[in-house]
Amino acid sequence: MSTKDYLEKDYYAVLGVSKTATADEIKKAYRKLARKYHPDANQGSTETEKKFKEVSEAYDVLSDAKRRKEYDEARTLFGSGLGGYAGSGAGRPGGSGFPFDFGDLFGGSAPGGSGGAGERIGDIFGGLFNRGGGGRTTTTSRPRRGQDIESEVSLSFTEAAEGTTVSLRLTSSSACAACTGTGAKAGTTPRVCPTCEGSGQASRNLGTFAFSEPCRDCRGRGLLVDDPCPVCEGSGRGKSTRSIQARIPAGVADGQRIRLKAKGAPGENGGPAGDLYVQVHVKPHTVFGRTGDNLTLTVPVTFTEAALGAEIKVPTLKSMPVTLRIPEGTPNGRTFRVRGRGATRKDGTKGDLLVTVEVAVPQELNDKARAVLEEFRDTVNGPDLRADLIQQARSE
Repeated sequence: MSTKDYLEKDYYAVLGVSKTATADEIKKAYRKLARKYHPDANQGSTETEKKFKEVSEAYDVLSDAKRRKEYDEARTLFGSGLGGYAGSGAGRPGGSGFPFDFGDLFGGSAPGGSGGAGERIGDIFGGLFNRGGGGRTTTTSRPRRGQDIESEVSLSFTEAAEGTTVSLRLTSSSACAACTGTGAKAGTTPRVCPTCEGSGQASRNLGTFAFSEPCRDCRGRGLLVDDPCPVCEGSGRGKSTRSIQARIPAGVADGQRIRLKAKGAPGENGGPAGDLYVQVHVKPHTVFGRTGDNLTLTVPVTFTEAALGAEIKVPTLKSMPVTLRIPEGTPNGRTFRVRGRGATRKDGTKGDLLVTVEVAVPQELNDKARAVLEEFRDTVNGPDLRADLIQQARSE
């Protein structure tokens, strides 16, 4: 899309909203029109497809606060101080009919000073079209953020619940050690690219307008290497391996991807380091399970403990066992909560330990035990507990 097209299009009119419309109003208008003109709902219609593209283009600009501000400023400048975009032919001799010189518009400051309309509009279009404002070129010496790095780590159940520090061996891109990042063979130096004069950017002419893009000869580096480094083959980049100590926060879950800020590849020319993303794998525990910040535990109890009530000892993670009181008449599968004995949260507090009791039925009985249980059965013998269940099943 050319600059001329950009200025001639009224995105507010395309969406049917006012220039003071809120972000929610713009989104609502876009969704309504997108449903109306979506190609899936109008198959074979080139007109609705064109409308859908126009609506999407308008929303892309107006939904972005920064781009919307630049768009409004550009149209304000063209509509007032510069006499309008599509002039009446009163341009410079031999010009294209515009009331100002587009070379000055994108070329830099106004005559006799800095900060003129040309520089201001150049800055605006620099943001809209992802290029440097006011004709200023971007050199390769600017600071660059380091690359993000991916890594994996396996933790025990306890390490994941409590947090731990692990040693990670990382491999990332860095300046070639043999040529110190120049890309030139030892004893030689790269030369400034004559095409872009070291800026790394070249101008592509599209008639009235010129757009900046990475120089094709030096591929945006601003330098040419005649005798390339045999190690990096002239790229100036190599692989470096280093070990770091990384703190894994408490409470991470299996499969979670955590971000460690500024632990990635080093930046270039003073730029910040990238981030390290660690995929966590947690080994299961033989005793405990986990639900969010809570730990889970199943403990066996005898029939008499469940029926008569008891105080039992239950284990905790990395602590001494605690005493849990089981009230009489406790049914099989009931869960009790032991507060503050779960996994560590981000704020340092702990979740709870959820203890589920499982009544253990004896596999073998001696004669005395059998006689006692038979006597118990006869003593508490009451109505059939399953009678209602059978009746309900028949009535369905």
